[in-house]
Amino acid sequence: MYMSLPTSFAELALTPAILKAVAELGYEQPSPIQAQAIPLLLEGHDILGVAQTGTGKTAAFALPLLTRVNPAIQAPQVLVLAPTRELAIQVAEAFQRYACHMPGFHVLPLYGGQDMRAQLRQLQRGAQVIVGTPGRVMDHLRRESLVLNQLQAIVLDEADEMLRMGFIDDVEWILEHTPKQRQTALFSATMPPPIKKVADSYLNAPKEVKISPESSTGSNIEQRYQMVSGHHKLDALTRILEVEDFDAMIIFVRTKTATVELAEKLEARGFSAAAINGDMAQNLRERTIDRLKRGSLDILVATDVAARGIDVERVSHVMNYDIPYDSEAYVHRIGRTGRAGRSGKAILFVAPREKRLLFAIERATQQKIEMMELPTGDTVTRHRIDHFKKQLADTLAEKREELEFFYDLLAEFSVSQDVSAEEIASALAYLCQKDRPLQVELPDIPKFQERGNKGDRDNRRPRDERSERSERGDRPRGRRPEPDVPMERFKLQVGKEHGVRPGDIVGAIANEANIDSKYIGNIKLFDGFSTVELPAGMPPETLNHMRNKVFIRGQAIRMAPDEGPAYHDERPARGKRPPRDRDAGGYKDKPQGKRRGNDDAPRPRKRKPKGE
Repeated sequence: MYMSLPTSFAELALTPAILKAVAELGYEQPSPIQAQAIPLLLEGHDILGVAQTGTGKTAAFALPLLTRVNPAIQAPQVLVLAPTRELAIQVAEAFQRYACHMPGFHVLPLYGGQDMRAQLRQLQRGAQVIVGTPGRVMDHLRRESLVLNQLQAIVLDEADEMLRMGFIDDVEWILEHTPKQRQTALFSATMPPPIKKVADSYLNAPKEVKISPESSTGSNIEQRYQMVSGHHKLDALTRILEVEDFDAMIIFVRTKTATVELAEKLEARGFSAAAINGDMAQNLRERTIDRLKRGSLDILVATDVAARGIDVERVSHVMNYDIPYDSEAYVHRIGRTGRAGRSGKAILFVAPREKRLLFAIERATQQKIEMMELPTGDTVTRHRIDHFKKQLADTLAEKREELEFFYDLLAEFSVSQDVSAEEIASALAYLCQKDRPLQVELPDIPKFQERGNKGDRDNRRPRDERSERSERGDRPRGRRPEPDVPMERFKLQVGKEHGVRPGDIVGAIANEANIDSKYIGNIKLFDGFSTVELPAGMPPETLNHMRNKVFIRGQAIRMAPDEGPAYHDERPARGKRPPRDRDAGGYKDKPQGKRRGNDDAPRPRKRKPKGE
């Protein structure tokens, strides 16, 4: 191992082609995890890396593994397992960028929801690096369309996330179907016992690389929040955009659909805005970010995944339009501003039912977020008038020579119409501002009491025993930890008869609804349907997307709020069916006594036969 950490990529034993790509991407100094992991992987060691998202770990494993890839061999030499399709796409794109000067190199992402026939054709053409989600990689291994007999290395990216999503058994199955003589790198933000067990079982004398997470957000970022209900968000955002003196802003929302809808609404209100999300082609994403850098775009509406890695000096503000369920996501979001010692501002919208999430963010960041005053109509009016006066002053100072023609024209008009210069100026000001009046009347937005009712902070629901056990990694099998947020039960029209597993449901919801898997609650599988608990208050556009456009195992899930009884009549699929009544052609119903605790329901007692 290196006695001292390298301070530049040139000090690392990377190939010239990779060093050229790194230089073109603007990388100058390796991040701490890159400086520690790259030399170890180049030496052939297995790696056990503990690092948060956003520390540069993709380059930490991609750069050294690419150095050993042979483009002349059209067979998988590196396999990367990722928990979500968004991350799989992101990692695959990173490999492609780093290998842009390696002729004949191909990387292939494999994930559910993509056409299987297209994946089969691409696998036949050959790829040196495969990046996939566990379920789809297993499908191809079973089909024998993915052959790993020339595999040199396997990477488990965000292993703790794969554990939370229920993929850890799939990961172990894949590891058992890879060559024994291969290099393994496991990266995880935390190291719960099940992940440690995988490392002990499948890694060969691994070297540990640990990067301590930042415990709090930067002191150079001013953080404020506004309590506002969902249907008033757009009006509240518009007021803030009117009066905040910002250069460029990133607005974070939860779903890909919301990025497009909000960007279109802001454009209609006269702001220069564009959307960026995981469904966009890479070249379009790059052009949009370049517009933000050049100043031809002022507002970027993004999801967490799409905004990863964005470093634009102009970004002075970050707006959390939808509060994140995860405090780590909040830290990552506001880190898009205040970079390299610059100052920045972060604003957070919080609905009354989301106060618990605000408290959780404050605990995690160890900072109190101050409540901001929502701009009033008078404030917006004064700001528009000040802006108009500044435009007039700037035009008089900078365009005086070009104004001579208009001066003569209006002087002639003043004489012919017998009107004063002030009257003419008033008419011109009205013409200029009639589409955006200087005097505004804004709709009322309800005000909420700061921090809610007294004692909210101390009366939060305590974690139950199951949730505490899940933190230690030894939660009961088949039961997900219960998140500390208000939950709502939803019904999915897929069940055991469709071959569905809990991991399929978690993966689909995490990918399509952009909900962190730790906030996906208890899942119950029945024969013809399933139920799942999710955070309350799901945006209508997200629910509509989940209802109409999401499939699991080829079956539309038709997700909707579950309006059925608390305990469905149909038994969970994993239980045994009642004994069959052959004469009736169906199943006998066991007599169901009333639940324990009902004083009106005497429980039948077994009587001993006489003579005993």
